[in-house]
Amino acid sequence: MTTRSANLNAKPSVQSLGPGTSRGTPGLVTQTVQGRPFRPCADCTCSPGLLSRQGRRSSLFLRRLENNRRRSSRDISTSLGGGSAQESVYSSDSLCQSAREVNTTERLLALRREMVKYGLCCYIVPSEDEHQSEYVSAADQRRAFISGFNGSAGIACITRDLLNFNTEQPEGKSILSTDGRYFNQASQELDYNWSLVRQGEDPFTWQDWCIREAAEMSRGLGGKTVKVGVDPRLVSHELVVAFNSLIIQNAGEGANVELVPVEKNLIDIIWPQFERPPQKDLRSVVLLSADHSGESFKSKRTKLQKYLSKSYRNTGPLAIVALDEICWLFNLRGSDISYNPVFFAYAILDAESVSLFTDNPLPSEVQRYCAENEVQLEPYDQFWNRLSGKSQKLGEQQKFLIPDNASWQLVRHVHSSYKSVHSPVDIFKSVKNETEVRNARRAQVKDGVSLTQYFAWLEDQLVNRGALIDEYKAAQKLKEIRRTQKNYMGDSFETISSTGANAAVIHYAPPREGSSMINPDRVYLCDSGAQYLEGTTDITRTVHHGNPSQEQKDRYTLVLKGHLALERLVFPEGTTGFHIDSIARQPLWSHGLDYRHGTGHGIGSFLNVHEGPVGIGLRPLLLKHPLQSGNIVSNEPGYYKDGEYGLRIESDMLVTHSGLKFGEKRFLQFENLTLVPYCRKLINVKMLTTEERQQINDYHARIWSSIVPFTQPQSITYKWLKRETSEL
Repeated sequence: MTTRSANLNAKPSVQSLGPGTSRGTPGLVTQTVQGRPFRPCADCTCSPGLLSRQGRRSSLFLRRLENNRRRSSRDISTSLGGGSAQESVYSSDSLCQSAREVNTTERLLALRREMVKYGLCCYIVPSEDEHQSEYVSAADQRRAFISGFNGSAGIACITRDLLNFNTEQPEGKSILSTDGRYFNQASQELDYNWSLVRQGEDPFTWQDWCIREAAEMSRGLGGKTVKVGVDPRLVSHELVVAFNSLIIQNAGEGANVELVPVEKNLIDIIWPQFERPPQKDLRSVVLLSADHSGESFKSKRTKLQKYLSKSYRNTGPLAIVALDEICWLFNLRGSDISYNPVFFAYAILDAESVSLFTDNPLPSEVQRYCAENEVQLEPYDQFWNRLSGKSQKLGEQQKFLIPDNASWQLVRHVHSSYKSVHSPVDIFKSVKNETEVRNARRAQVKDGVSLTQYFAWLEDQLVNRGALIDEYKAAQKLKEIRRTQKNYMGDSFETISSTGANAAVIHYAPPREGSSMINPDRVYLCDSGAQYLEGTTDITRTVHHGNPSQEQKDRYTLVLKGHLALERLVFPEGTTGFHIDSIARQPLWSHGLDYRHGTGHGIGSFLNVHEGPVGIGLRPLLLKHPLQSGNIVSNEPGYYKDGEYGLRIESDMLVTHSGLKFGEKRFLQFENLTLVPYCRKLINVKMLTTEERQQINDYHARIWSSIVPFTQPQSITYKWLKRETSEL
């Protein structure tokens, strides 16, 4: 860790840190592809990681050869010279392809020229949109544009050297900070202009880095005030308060550093210089029926108003900014962000009225619904006028209630005194009612049927037919299967269909062009989910179609043991996901192993697949929100061996009452809703206790009885399901 970060202050250049070299910068892209040294082509602008992702395509000759041969894919790779897995028909090519990912050099130069105009020494580019969404529309993917990193979480920081007075060719540094889910992916996607800061592993944060860089420039200019800029719509007010505190603590003597709002987004200014920027596609809003929501808008509004009146004295209006909270409260859904059934809107609710601010098309049915429920419909931008007091009248003692995830810009616009609160809508939404729970079970049956059909089809194609199927086409086949289910509304996130070493990239997404061929002799990990009107799913299963190594079996079984232990857990009310995260990790920890992501996250009800505020992991925020009966959370321990394979098992669990009490304290437990078998080939039965073996057998028996009615007795799905659910 120390050696990786020792040289962060050394300014990288195209010459010194281009392909083929690596300095001491933390997380700087290592110049290897598929674990082998990388030799770039002449004048190559590709990062080797990007090449490895985009250049995965076996030759057309081998594809045609496969169509004419009725032999196994392993025979093909052997007959074509060399049994090495890296040289087989399934391996990724490491040569430069004509279709290259963009080099960020010119983009960074253009950005720094804009920074000159605004007098900035550093510019921060967050991942979020103005609603602080985790997943954002294409138009809001500014961080991906400037850095090349496409993960959902991370923040980019770009400096401009104020001691270099060449305003036409300003120089500086750039870092990308992300969490453990994306270390591998970021290393592959970032080009040589960027250094990777690994959250939780490197001895400093992106905030530390920005302040240190700015402070050094300030001292170099004799204590002149230097500015760190950010679009105030894209960062939370809480983050700004914390950043300003760090400036006071860490800038040091003789340095003056100021965080300033830059309301005109600098990425938006330069984007048209390189490509046509995506536009927000505001799509029609739909009304969710009572059969799927389980509670009327009037009931939710009344409950919310009573809560606010009881919890806060002199209650003023509540601003609601999170898109999934708005959708849940109004029983409306949209499709403005891929995989997330939400639409762009704000809302303000007080004791007497509620307003919905949106520019999305509203069908007549939705307009009538809003009129009947006395919802005031206003244009999206009118929200800011309400905040600034132009049409909002408050009593002298009343405070505007602002959610703790509200943007800095929102707080800057509030005309009166305000109070920061955690949105009660977020908490209400996370506790599913009886209708939502019933529907969640129905959604899991649909997805269990779909995934059973998919895995049976994939095995038949790879093993029995010797077909060549790449990761992307396999993911498309899964979507095709899911489409046959009634009320399927789309996937809940981009399917992670990954073979071999790609499975070690925690949030890997196969490219449309150049995906790796799925190798039946290697681990295959599929993490996928669906949006049904009945609910949202998120399921991961790791399988092997050949002969897994003993190491793979043992480590899969350790992951499985943690998965089972968490599912068996009985715990008192008031317990948080922070407290129980170690239960899933213990089997791995006992062998000196671990994984770099949380163990579980909340799941919405035909809403976002990642839903707050509850989860299972080591994020401090989880300490504030105990698990409650009605929560649905994922259970997804894993293990990843970079460059070789990845293992993850993920099921969706419902928190329920166990029926046990100690005095007045009730105990909770989990119910596994997911209905997809574990991989028998990867289970080392000798490592299981009697209790664990019975738990698996009971689970598989439940899957069999739930899924077999939807299969044909002579089908490959039936045969696969029978084999995989048979007793251990």
